[in-house]
Amino acid sequence: MYSITISGIEIKIVKKRIKNMYIRVFPPNGIVQVSAPVDYDDETIRMFALSRIGWIKRQIQSFENQPRQTKRKYVSGENIYLWGKRYRLDVIFSSSKNDMKIAGDRIVLQVRPESTIQQRENVVNEWYRKLLKAEIPDIIEKYQKIIGVTPSEWHVKNMRTKWGTCNTDKKKIWINLQLTKKTRECLEYVIVHELVHLLEKNHTEKFTQYMNQFYPEWRVAKEKLNSEVLDYMEPVDNVD
Repeated sequence: MYSITISGIEIKIVKKRIKNMYIRVFPPNGIVQVSAPVDYDDETIRMFALSRIGWIKRQIQSFENQPRQTKRKYVSGENIYLWGKRYRLDVIFSSSKNDMKIAGDRIVLQVRPESTIQQRENVVNEWYRKLLKAEIPDIIEKYQKIIGVTPSEWHVKNMRTKWGTCNTDKKKIWINLQLTKKTRECLEYVIVHELVHLLEKNHTEKFTQYMNQFYPEWRVAKEKLNSEVLDYMEPVDNVD
C-alpha cells in the first residue's frame, strides 16, 4: 500500500488481483482508498482518481457534516447508544463487581470509585461485545441458508475504518463492535455484505447483483448506517 495526493486529499492505493478499479471512502474519518489491478501504473490510477475527485470530496464532506459524539469520559449525564437508541448514562460507584444494565431510558454503569476512564470504557465495550455476540448467530444462520455459504468462523473486533471485513480464503468474518450502537438493520446489512464476499471476493457488478438478490433493501440499510450519529473515534491511517 502507498499513497498519492490529489487536490490536497491523500488517497491510499492498494493493488489487488482484480479486473477493474474502484474507490471507497471509509467512515467515520473519510479515508480514501483506490483498489487497482496489480498491472496498472501510477498515472492510470491518478487519472482515475482525478476523474472522481468531485464525488470523493462530497463523500468526505458528508462524513464531516455528520453529528458526532464528543470524546467520552464515562460520567453521569453523557449520552450512550444501544441498537440505534439514545440513553442517558448513569455511573454509580461500588466496591462490588463491575456491571452494566438498562433501566428505562438510562443505562447504568457500575464501577469501582478508583476506576480510570480506560477501565470504564473497557467495561462498556465488554458489555457491548456480549450483546453483539448474542445477536450475530441468528442473523448468520438465517442468511447462510439464503445465500448458500457458511463462514468457518466469525469474530467481533473493535475496528476504526470498517464495519466488517472477511478473509475469503479461510471464510472468516469480523464484525465491528461499534455496530452495537447502530440499529439491528445495520448489523444485518453488514453481515449479509460479508457473507456475499464469500461468493464474490471483490465489489464487482456480480457482487451488487448478489446483494440485490439476497438483501434487496441493502441500499437503504447502508444509507442508514452511514447517516446515523457517529460515536467519537480517534482518527487512524491504516485501511486493511
